[in-house]
Amino acid sequence: MPTVSAHVALTLAQHIDHVFGVMGNGNAYFLDAIETQTDATFTAVRHEQGSVVAADAHFRASGRIAAATTTYGAGFTNTITSLAEAVQAHVPLVLVVGDEPTSGPRPWDVDQIALASAVGARTYTTGRADAAATTVIAIEHALTYRVPVVLAIPYDVAALEAGPVPEAPAPRIPAPLAPRGEFAGGMLDEIAAALAGAERPFLLAGRGAWLAGASEALGALADATGALTASSALGRGVFPKTRYDLGVTGGFGADGAMELIRQADVAVVFGASLNQFTMRFGELFAPGTRVFQIDVAPTATHPHISGFVRADARVAAEALVERLRSAASDVHLARESAPAADESAGTVRTKRTSPREAHKPWRETVDVASARAYPEGDALAPDGRLDPRSAARRIAELLPEDRVVVSDGGHFIGWANMYWPVAAPDRMMMVGTAFQSIGQGWPSVVGATRARPETTVVLTSGDGGGLMAIPDLESAVRAAGGHGMAVIWNDAAYGAEVNLYGLKGLAEGPMLIPQVDFAAFGEAVGAEGVVVRTLDDLERLASWASEDPANRRFLVLDLRISGKVIAPYQQEIIRVNS
Repeated sequence: MPTVSAHVALTLAQHIDHVFGVMGNGNAYFLDAIETQTDATFTAVRHEQGSVVAADAHFRASGRIAAATTTYGAGFTNTITSLAEAVQAHVPLVLVVGDEPTSGPRPWDVDQIALASAVGARTYTTGRADAAATTVIAIEHALTYRVPVVLAIPYDVAALEAGPVPEAPAPRIPAPLAPRGEFAGGMLDEIAAALAGAERPFLLAGRGAWLAGASEALGALADATGALTASSALGRGVFPKTRYDLGVTGGFGADGAMELIRQADVAVVFGASLNQFTMRFGELFAPGTRVFQIDVAPTATHPHISGFVRADARVAAEALVERLRSAASDVHLARESAPAADESAGTVRTKRTSPREAHKPWRETVDVASARAYPEGDALAPDGRLDPRSAARRIAELLPEDRVVVSDGGHFIGWANMYWPVAAPDRMMMVGTAFQSIGQGWPSVVGATRARPETTVVLTSGDGGGLMAIPDLESAVRAAGGHGMAVIWNDAAYGAEVNLYGLKGLAEGPMLIPQVDFAAFGEAVGAEGVVVRTLDDLERLASWASEDPANRRFLVLDLRISGKVIAPYQQEIIRVNS
């Protein structure tokens, strides 16, 4: 007869096709059922943190919810940082864990419900009679609120026979959020009027707009208004027309692009939280810019907002397009019906034109390509090590076009975000930045690879985060094979700390890392490792990219970069903290 663990596995597998984790006493029966009784794919990682990271990255790369699994106690506590990141980043996933027996905790048990609650994750505990229903409720909660959920199986319940698996209803998925609030319709009218009358309209979208499926509607709105566009770091590529797109806003943005945004007279923000980095610490918009925000958050998320509508980005964008088209149609009909001349009075009426009819749209009058250009950098920095800017630019020329970029956290995040374009928001993910953590990179490759098995997955990581997550270097190499590669920005230091606290005169010893050979690390677990000291050493990437993925190994590029070249976003942080 099926066990409680089998009830969980069989029900979960109806809605989730990938499970990532580490086996232990608490989840052994669950994993046995996943492996022998379902079609779900289980991928092992080597550290419990990696199980949640992989499930997180899987969702970001595919939009499909995945599951993670660990044992109780120490296995569960190892997930807390990655669980907190998923909460902060609004990533739905289900973490299936063992838990203390119903008779009470043992010496090696901890209060897992309290720990999960402390980082914002809710726990559902299965019983003998309700395991299937509880599993559905957990999935539904994760999808409804876009958060990770813990599904706990008590140790003394896991192997109990529970009878035939009942038919459980499918999780209910909430409909897109229509404009909420008594004055939402009036505010949309105001936004539409502001855009129609703007001389320099600007649209900004974030990851929330992508998750809402708003890309096409936002493209139509940009066309209807003649607006320039840009995105947050997690919304890159959400606007369909790159010709008028200024790229990423904030510290990752090009100086020329940010200067153009400062010229906007009306800005509308869709699905972006406007954190301090996106807003350039309050300097993204000029004081006179009218800024409206549309988001599913309960209220506006920045004091610069002059009008807010709580709504799904796609629904609101479509409503604005309809308002603008309706207004344009009314004007056209009025002109068609009005006589061109008043013969009895002997006068001819002059046709009045709006500012937009009298001039080209703003986006047609500026050189967007030049505005979003970044510094080229030098071949080598003054200290003789690689200039990360020139290295990033050259790598961008050599990377396979069909790629997903996954990023760890650290000073280096500026280089990929500035120099490596991606086709859509689900092709650039930064697992760790929401919680300001590092060491999430290698297991991110695992989840992204399972989500997009035919695409090249590119990890960008620093030496600090790369070492912190080193157990899952093997997981990344095993999962991705020739479809994966990693670029390690190796400056032999915790670069962000050196740039901020070293410049303040604090002791740099704790901020430094002995020079580590990541190429050798990669070779030890079956990858191909290349130490890159000059731009010429990157030619191996060119030949690797041209090979059949089935005939090549995972590639680790160990870039020996200079720590003296500081990313612009870090310079911004240094300035603010000074």
